[in-house]
Amino acid sequence: MGRPVWVSLRSEILASVGASAIKARPVDLIALQANLSKSYPAIPESVTRIRHELVDYARAAGISGEALEGVQLSVSEAVTNVVRHAYRDGPGEIHVTAAVLPDELWILIADDGCGFNTPPADPGMGMGLALITQASSAFSLAERAEGGTEATMRFPLSGS
Repeated sequence: MGRPVWVSLRSEILASVGASAIKARPVDLIALQANLSKSYPAIPESVTRIRHELVDYARAAGISGEALEGVQLSVSEAVTNVVRHAYRDGPGEIHVTAAVLPDELWILIADDGCGFNTPPADPGMGMGLALITQASSAFSLAERAEGGTEATMRFPLSGS
């Protein structure tokens, strides 16, 4: 399957902020216990489940108000894209990773599917990526070397 999703997110975080900057505040350790890293089946029912889990995680990290709504919208759009477009030849998984840094929440939604450069079988309205870009403080989309797509989103912690 290749490199685990959390390794990719950890590498991106280290490259962005440096290893010395990664330290959790005491409240993060109490509320969150650890980074979130799970895989789910790429089925429509997973969209709601993942959205609820990540919104709860974001809320525990101190995100509220519009920023929390941005997490909700972005996660819904990214996960829906995996369900609709990633796997054409059978079942697959959605890989979810979330990590709290001193001033922001990073969320990675990844799949092992056909990649975003493959023309979609069902193009939809084409608004999801634009919505994610507006709702997050930073967003990147990349094809994974081992196949599939990674969507990385960042959100400011409230009061940061």
